[in-house]
Amino acid sequence: MSAPTPTRLHPATRAGAAGRLPWWALALPVLAFTALLALILNPSDAHATTGDPAITHLFERVHQLIAR
Repeated sequence: MSAPTPTRLHPATRAGAAGRLPWWALALPVLAFTALLALILNPSDAHATTGDPAITHLFERVHQLIAR
């Protein structure tokens, strides 16, 4: 004995689970990235470090590009 299959009244949307994101789902990661980048590039917090000069030059170059 076979059971009838139910029919949908409304067609399924193509968006699925990731259809629309709330505004904060994009704003919070951007804000966190910007805050961390500002902490890294802030020259007032740069105390005597023994880091690799190549990394220092890279951060200085990124800072110059952002400051334009």
